[in-house]
Amino acid sequence: MLTALIAWPALAALLLLLVPTRWAKHVALAASLAEFAIALPLWWTFVPAGGMQFQLDVPWIPAWGIRYAVGVDGISLFLVLLTTFLVPLSVLGSYSYITTRERGFYALMLLLTAGMLGVFVSLDLFLFYVMWEVMLIPMYFIIGVWGGENRLYAAIKFFVYTFFGSLLMLVAILALVYLTAQRTGVISFSYAYLMTNPGALGPVAFWLFGAFFLAFAIKVPMFPFHTWLPDAHVEAPTAGSVLLAGILLKMGTYGFLRFAVPFFPQVALHPAVQTAIVVLALVGIIYGGLVAMVQPDFKKLIAYSSVAHLGFVMLGIWALTLQSVQGALLVMINHGISTGALFFLAGMLYERRHSRMIAAFGGIARVVPLLAAVLTLVSLSSIGLPATNGFVGEFLILLGAFRTYPVAATIAAGGVIVAAMYLLPALQRVIYNPLDKPENERLPDLTPRELAVLLPLVACIVWIGVYPKPILRRTEPAALQFIQSVRASAAAMTAGR
Repeated sequence: MLTALIAWPALAALLLLLVPTRWAKHVALAASLAEFAIALPLWWTFVPAGGMQFQLDVPWIPAWGIRYAVGVDGISLFLVLLTTFLVPLSVLGSYSYITTRERGFYALMLLLTAGMLGVFVSLDLFLFYVMWEVMLIPMYFIIGVWGGENRLYAAIKFFVYTFFGSLLMLVAILALVYLTAQRTGVISFSYAYLMTNPGALGPVAFWLFGAFFLAFAIKVPMFPFHTWLPDAHVEAPTAGSVLLAGILLKMGTYGFLRFAVPFFPQVALHPAVQTAIVVLALVGIIYGGLVAMVQPDFKKLIAYSSVAHLGFVMLGIWALTLQSVQGALLVMINHGISTGALFFLAGMLYERRHSRMIAAFGGIARVVPLLAAVLTLVSLSSIGLPATNGFVGEFLILLGAFRTYPVAATIAAGGVIVAAMYLLPALQRVIYNPLDKPENERLPDLTPRELAVLLPLVACIVWIGVYPKPILRRTEPAALQFIQSVRASAAAMTAGR
């Protein structure tokens, strides 16, 4: 099933290049819906347990110890489902504004899907790195070809930042495999093998962790590695912004959960490292919110809000309690849903007014009541209003983090207030102020196609906010195993040293 999830969008991307241009978007939508249909049985057949499921492990390049190994657990399951859920919505949402090079755009969207899913299911470090790079190329072209006026600058900045981090990660992967082979006599890129053959790397562990940290911190993005994000978000087409915020940023936090922390627990739990990362997470939460408050561009405001939301995730991971780790996983999912919906709405407003400036709107709730209602609900979920999806994840993070870092949790709680301070005034200025601009008096409300894009996201916002138990039940064993293995490995390595 997991191999089909990777192979199908790649094959569909090739098929898309052969169909007439007028059919490209319809074929891409059908292919992405088929991808979601392939992934959906994972929800029902997944057994809540700590280990990997749906595994396939076969030799790929035996001479180098490289295998094709895939699998999912409670950490990666929902990222796979979120990816296959957002892609068809992104394709459908692109119908109205992608009018040039349509086949190329939709083929790149499908190829991007294969790369993103490959990152989340890879259980071989070489395969993981290949998928990490495969994902980078389509997004570069999506921003650089179909983006805004400064798209080339944004695309190159995105590529350089991410590629620099990934090269350091490649060096760290090779060094880890080499040092393990020296100790065991077996060359292997297998995640399971490297996890079951840990060793005292000594001072080298700090350097290897630093390389993984930089690659993943850039992708998150953590402060101060976030400067590529606002440019990429603002210049990317709507579908690119949705997938960039909804999926690609989660690859950084997923990388910490899957690789950086489990491989180097003694470094990750070192007091100096813990303090530095928690401080950077707090700075991201507060700084991202404060910078978002002064943004005149609605899309850039949403972009900076991502820095704040992902700061909560990093705090939850390093607090290393069951509640905080589960909360981090929930925020990763919820951020993809809520921020994805915000970018869709920002794109729909741009299509109507050809402006992203908040000042260009005002009082449009009278003209577009459906759009205003959805924007209000999605904004409240992004703030973390109780009974919406945003509340559950942030509450669990603060609850769990308070046990480990009470001062940090108290400061982070202020980030929720800051979120209200940048989103509520923006919401008021866009839809609730007086309708004083004649060009806003004839704006069309949401079309059936736009409702088809937004309603599934609204349904998830309400469902997760009211009844998160199905997600928490499936993530709990994997989160618990992650915490126990990291603490046990760190204690064993400290004792051995």
